[in-house]
Amino acid sequence: MDSIRAPIPIIIDADPGQDDAIAILSAFGAGDCLQILALTAVAGNVPVELTSRNARIIRDWAGHTETPVYAGCSRPLGRTLITAEEVHGNSGLHGIELPEPRAGLAPGTAVNFLSERLSAAAPHSVTVCCLGPLTNVASAFIQAPGIKTAIKQIVWMGGGHFQHGNVTPRAEFNAYVDPHAAELLFQSGVPITVIPLDVTHQVLATRDRIDRFAKLANKAGKLVAEILRSYERHDLKRFSLDGAPLHDPCVIGFLLAPELFRGKQVNVSVETCSELTLGETVVDWYAVTDRKPNALWINQVDAEGLFELLVSKIRNLP
Repeated sequence: MDSIRAPIPIIIDADPGQDDAIAILSAFGAGDCLQILALTAVAGNVPVELTSRNARIIRDWAGHTETPVYAGCSRPLGRTLITAEEVHGNSGLHGIELPEPRAGLAPGTAVNFLSERLSAAAPHSVTVCCLGPLTNVASAFIQAPGIKTAIKQIVWMGGGHFQHGNVTPRAEFNAYVDPHAAELLFQSGVPITVIPLDVTHQVLATRDRIDRFAKLANKAGKLVAEILRSYERHDLKRFSLDGAPLHDPCVIGFLLAPELFRGKQVNVSVETCSELTLGETVVDWYAVTDRKPNALWINQVDAEGLFELLVSKIRNLP
């Protein structure tokens, strides 16, 4: 008989965002496997005032108002904030009726929470799921460098190598918003798994897959289908795909079923200076330099298996 594993303690750092919402809901639906310590909101898809509000609304949808939400950094470390209202709408959750959050923000900032919570944690005990720009986590590393030892791994949706940029010709959005934060994390020595566009463009929310969520006998399933139908309006037109790429839920899928994914250890650096390639994730896939591997770069996924997994977790919600 398989031994029962304790839920993995995680912190979800996000900039919700439509696909962030589905990732967060999926994590709450996996309560037998994942213990969500907190949600920390960062500026990215929309400003932090909205991402922190959206995180509280998503928490309410999942029926977990007790989970704390902390507001984080309002701008990147070294540049002006770039947002993505053209994708996610002015609210960040375009096309969805948004109620008022049932509870306020947790006191203090996301950066202080990360610093204090990880300082008190056992070594290699907490996984940080990053669904947006890496500003909050990088700022916490600057404020309290010792917290790195508490992190089991960072799983980040960001970057691209075989698939190039989705916001500039060479840069993926999360890396482009705060390239300095991303480069800081890749140089930190903390174990990092990267879920890039190379993978997420294989995970397409086709009409059939959206219908699977819509047919669930709960409110959350209908809500996810509604989010996906709104979300696809942008990416279908832009990328000429059979469905919108489902980016951020891949992070939760990787934690729950890493056997669905394939990749290899490589060196990753982030361009922070070039005007043409700012935010590019430079991946030494063929080991042509002497730079040591610093990340697990995922480049393959069983997309059908991943959607089956996500549907099974959304089914557990109200």
